[in-house]
Amino acid sequence: MNAIVALCHFCELHGPRTLFCTEVLHSPLPQGAGNGDSPGQSEQAEDEEGGIQMSSRIRSHSPAEGASADSSSPGPKKSDMCEGCRSLAAGHPGYVSHDKETLIKYVSHQHPNHPQLFSIVRQACVRSLSCEVCPGREGPIFFGDEQHGFVFSHTFFIKDSLARGFQRWYSIITIMMDRIYLINSWPFLLVKIRGIIDELQGKALKVFEAEQYGCPQRAQRMNTAFTPFLHQRNGNAARSLTSLTDDENLWACLHTSFSWLLKACGSRLTEKLLEGAPTEDTLVQMEKLADLKEESEGWDGSEGEEEKPSTQSEIVEGRELTKCPTDASLSDCSSWNIAPRRLSIFRSLRHMRQVLGASAFRMLAWHVLMGNQVIWKARDADLVQSAFDILRTMLPVGCVRIIPYSDHYEEAYRCNFLGLSPHVHVPPHILSSEFAVLVEVRLATRCSLYPVLFDDEQHLSKYEFVVTSGSPVAADRVGPTILNKIEAALTNQNLSVDVVDQCLVCLKEEWMNKVKVLFKFTKVDSRPKEDTQKLLSILGAAEEDNVKLLKFWMTGLSKTYKSHLMSTVRSPTSSESRN
Repeated sequence: MNAIVALCHFCELHGPRTLFCTEVLHSPLPQGAGNGDSPGQSEQAEDEEGGIQMSSRIRSHSPAEGASADSSSPGPKKSDMCEGCRSLAAGHPGYVSHDKETLIKYVSHQHPNHPQLFSIVRQACVRSLSCEVCPGREGPIFFGDEQHGFVFSHTFFIKDSLARGFQRWYSIITIMMDRIYLINSWPFLLVKIRGIIDELQGKALKVFEAEQYGCPQRAQRMNTAFTPFLHQRNGNAARSLTSLTDDENLWACLHTSFSWLLKACGSRLTEKLLEGAPTEDTLVQMEKLADLKEESEGWDGSEGEEEKPSTQSEIVEGRELTKCPTDASLSDCSSWNIAPRRLSIFRSLRHMRQVLGASAFRMLAWHVLMGNQVIWKARDADLVQSAFDILRTMLPVGCVRIIPYSDHYEEAYRCNFLGLSPHVHVPPHILSSEFAVLVEVRLATRCSLYPVLFDDEQHLSKYEFVVTSGSPVAADRVGPTILNKIEAALTNQNLSVDVVDQCLVCLKEEWMNKVKVLFKFTKVDSRPKEDTQKLLSILGAAEEDNVKLLKFWMTGLSKTYKSHLMSTVRSPTSSESRN
């Protein structure tokens, strides 16, 4: 977390002063930062096991020394500091913790070495102990701006038997440029900083009670003759915090606490880039997962034993939920597998196009995009499932209905992807239909062997693929626009497989947006056909194949989106705005 945590003190002689601060360094320390370490010490620190490791470093001109000859060095001069204004003694190296996990250094000293950071911390210190004070003077408060950073400040008192009012005023501040992150971290910072304050106050209270027991100051002051305040104040400079708490290791402990606070606060929140509303695929997947959970709860509460599914199609339809646990992720439930499968046989659309050939792949892809039934007949169920896993990426999730492998033919209304064993009889009217395509996987003869390009393609080398349909797609046919763009991406060898996948995602989103517009225009608003033709021309989808594609993809719209449109149209505010 890019922030600075500092302990500040209001000195009655010199005003607000920064006592101790810890900052984060993502780059190597400034030049001269390692002058105080011998090679042996450095190697020993690096050899320690993970986590945050603490060591000491000598800085080139530490403001804590207060006697630097460099006039440009930030920090007060030695003459402007009393014992209560100073934390580390002159020449003290300060503290550095190394986080091996993130390669970040946490550096603690009295003042930041950078002049701009010193100015920001100094201004935050003055404001936290002078003008930005919560009611009661003790407690947390938030202030700041874009130029000087935003500050979480927690003011508190430390008992001192020699101080005016028997207490000294301190504050712990956290400075950050990210306002949103700091506000979201408020509960965490409040609890942890309050813990540090309680520990300091507890130690100081013990010292205060011991001093009061040995020499009560209240009675002594009441018996003392009146002295002018200024004279008394000049002779009663503030004591150091180590003296008030009787803890010689106080600054090392504060460095550890501040370093942990910066690390923990930076790790507890992560930023996620939200790119607008959920996609239709996401909504459909969420709806499917909700249906599965609801159905599984119904089965868990039902009495008696149910008969096990007898056919593979019943298993695929989700009646045997052990194949897809209800607590699985959406991606796990997007396809139901009959049995554990090997690695994908078809690696990508480009690979499938190479195996089938350009013309056969175009015919197959055309039928897939149009919503026609795609039938694969093969002995290897894994090969069929792998092919469906690749082909389904061209369609929205809501348009995909798969029966991976069946021992009898299933009608098109039940599935648009159907896997069959070779002996299954397909009705003749399906084979001659223009709304179906058949891919037969046969054992290849020597002359039709697929050339093996990689070792993992040995499995495909023994097959040949025959693609037939009652409505073959002519090579000179224009086809849907999205198919032409997919083929252009697949033939462009300068595009990697991952880039092609992202292109496919963008194309599907583009055409799903057109589907939404058409659905709103025709189904919700009920516009006439003439207006619909004009809209299709504007959308660039006036061709016959594009219109068929849009109508098929409309069936893949989520129930959430449809119900939202319907409720918007029926609401009174919507009807008034349209009028």
